[in-house]
Amino acid sequence: MTFSRTARWATGWLLAAAWALSFPLFSSLAPHRLWGWCAAAGYLGAAAATALGRRRAALAAALLGAVAVPLLWLVLTGQGQSEVTVIERSGRLLLESGRLYVDRPAHVEEYTPYLPGMALLGIPRALLGGDGGGDGWVVRLLGDARIWCAAVLFGCLGAARRLLVGGTGGGAAGGTGDERGGGPVGGPVGGPVGGPGRLLPVLVASPVVALPLAVSGVDLPLAGLCCLALAAAAAGRPVLAGAALAGACALKWTALPVVAVAVALLAVCRGGRAAVRCALVAAAGTALLVLPAALLQPAELWRQVFAFPTGRAEVPTPASSPLPGHLLAELAPWGWYLTVGLLLAGGLVVALSLLARPPRTVAAAADRLALGLTLAFLLAPAGRFGYLALPVLLSVWARSVAVPGVSRVVAGSFWLRPSDGRPRVPNERPGGHFV
Repeated sequence: MTFSRTARWATGWLLAAAWALSFPLFSSLAPHRLWGWCAAAGYLGAAAATALGRRRAALAAALLGAVAVPLLWLVLTGQGQSEVTVIERSGRLLLESGRLYVDRPAHVEEYTPYLPGMALLGIPRALLGGDGGGDGWVVRLLGDARIWCAAVLFGCLGAARRLLVGGTGGGAAGGTGDERGGGPVGGPVGGPVGGPGRLLPVLVASPVVALPLAVSGVDLPLAGLCCLALAAAAAGRPVLAGAALAGACALKWTALPVVAVAVALLAVCRGGRAAVRCALVAAAGTALLVLPAALLQPAELWRQVFAFPTGRAEVPTPASSPLPGHLLAELAPWGWYLTVGLLLAGGLVVALSLLARPPRTVAAAADRLALGLTLAFLLAPAGRFGYLALPVLLSVWARSVAVPGVSRVVAGSFWLRPSDGRPRVPNERPGGHFV
């Protein structure tokens, strides 16, 4: 039985609405419940508009209900997850004392489980002053860390698309799963308002991005920088890729897998010299951003950034979703070590796969990175289901930058003339097939 495109998209919006409605029903967090009501209304409106053939109206309804309304309401009323306050506090501490971490924290709210780069997103609040509660709407809006997290995400996604598409629709270094420009993966995806380039707004409207954007925003800068790093690597820009990697690694240490994937992509498509340049820039940039805090507060950096998220600090982490790694860690005192061993083994498997079969396209690289992050989140001693949104975002983003009919292998690696007399394009085999 085959469903029409309209039926598939309407069903997708209805499933998103059902997911959003689960938050008012089961979540104990007020920001999540508010987002759930707003997003469910938006998704139901999108489903109705899709059924009527109004695809642009459907996307507008989803963006309005799942993103604009809850984000503005939560920001202007000063509501959000504790991560927002943590980022803004670290920015204030950085300006006031040059330090980032509360000494010997006694409560969960006093921990800052992020590397120094995250504090930069809290500086606007420190500069504008106030606590986000009784301030004017301009101060609340421009000072909220979620706005700057979103700005980093959208800025990186826009820059990544320009690198891959170049505004011309050809010769780009994008990526698809089957390493071809056309077909069900690399060709027109058939979004609600057009081809794969239009998939990006749908991704933003989906719960994968809309929920964290509205309630916390903390993982969005990391996602954007990962996408930019992969795009720059595919476009043959090792310095830019290294700079993006440095920014990502200065936010969270969970960004380390993207360094290996981006370097592998550069090595296979642009050669070892470009890969080494990228790795050196990434290492130097990360050291420049992280080393001052490591030298100033080494014990606190270890306690709050590494021990706390893995469940080894004095205060237990609230990240305790029943994922396999957490369940194993809770079995017995040796469970934590077993989980860490499995985590390292999973990382080794992914690393060996990069050596044996390195990715040659953006989507192949994004999928490999998504696989590695999924294994890491599943096997980590502590984690949340929400962490799995990042691998989904990476895989969907890679498809959103697909250009129909154009190879996603790095342009310029070799040239062949098609057999049908058409103008030749990069990486095309005779007969119009792409590597």
